[in-house]
Amino acid sequence: MIEKSRLKIPQPYARPGDEPDFSYLELSPAGEIDKPQIGARTRDLEYLANGLVRVLDDDHEAQGPWNPDLDPEKLQVALRWMLLNRAFDDRMWQIQRQGRISFYMQARGEEAISIAQGMALRSGDMCFPSYRNQGLYMYRGMTLVDMMCQCLSNTRDMCQGRQLPIMYHSKEGNVFSISGNLATQYPHAVGWAMASALKGEDHIAASWLGDGSTAEADFYHALTFAAVYQAPVILNVVNNQWAISTFQGTAGGERRPFAARGLGLGIPGLRVDGNDFLAIYAATLWAADHARRGHGPTLIEHVTYRGGAHSTSDDPSKYRPKDEWDAFPLGDPVERLKGHLIKIGAWSEKKHEKLWDECVEEVTAAWKEAQQYGTMTEGPFLDPVTMFEDVYAEMPKNLESQRRRLLEILGEE
Repeated sequence: MIEKSRLKIPQPYARPGDEPDFSYLELSPAGEIDKPQIGARTRDLEYLANGLVRVLDDDHEAQGPWNPDLDPEKLQVALRWMLLNRAFDDRMWQIQRQGRISFYMQARGEEAISIAQGMALRSGDMCFPSYRNQGLYMYRGMTLVDMMCQCLSNTRDMCQGRQLPIMYHSKEGNVFSISGNLATQYPHAVGWAMASALKGEDHIAASWLGDGSTAEADFYHALTFAAVYQAPVILNVVNNQWAISTFQGTAGGERRPFAARGLGLGIPGLRVDGNDFLAIYAATLWAADHARRGHGPTLIEHVTYRGGAHSTSDDPSKYRPKDEWDAFPLGDPVERLKGHLIKIGAWSEKKHEKLWDECVEEVTAAWKEAQQYGTMTEGPFLDPVTMFEDVYAEMPKNLESQRRRLLEILGEE
């Protein structure tokens, strides 16, 4: 008897009320995955897309060939940036709940990705982020006040009230504007990298998106161009297990790792522990060196977990177990880096508490300053007439007419 074909509907392994179940994750022991030479053939690197590059073991000790041997002082700097990111997120979430801003998205559980990769890249490299890369903006020089003002859409908002909160940009820091249309940053990154190569520069591009966005056409367009033209770019997939309320299997994560998506095009794929600062840093250095030496793109999948809600508009208790993050086998990236520093004698619980308090104080001071430029409920407010500016090189007649009518209503003409 021949069985009839059945349509498969991907389902998460646990729903609200169930015990968390991460049995679908294939994990490698820390230090087990070999580190290849730069320029190795993609056909010889398939093991990197199927295994999991890890450095920190369960006892917080660094293991294996991917250990970058960073100085404790540099790791302390990294920990501070990660804690500042978390303190900023906590405060902005509270501010949204108070009605001071309209929307926010946290990076809870994913802080190591932005900070480790920011530290591994060079200042001249161009970054095309997604909406959980606020740590990257911080590391690249954007002030907390400027980030808060963008979320407040106030008189100091870099976007002049024209963008959704959290869609920052930084020309000085070489960080491109965040786009609300998912995956558009991938082709932008590849195009920028191609231009850099054409100019004979050694700058590379890097971009980030979530597991759900790999189902977008832009993801595949970018991979094709990057592979064909050997663009010097690092394409990151942050697999945090959930795309809003949709399990990562819906985007094809159950079939093969996201890191393997580029293998058919000849793009090496690295599957990395996204909560292991040392592993992320080492993998990024390898991919950057690979690109700078003319070997083209690398696709990195960061296996992590979204510790909080997708956004302030989301309630994760409706679709996943309440304690799922606590059960995630790769732990909390902040706690793991802290544990490693304590293990090597370069940190302590007391120092950690003091650093956290300092980060909270810094965020609090920034918020007090940002409020002076206005909030959603308190002035000063942006001049509404400016909405017609910076849209066209020459304002069309229909906008000129609308602008005049608004000025009449405001009694300014």
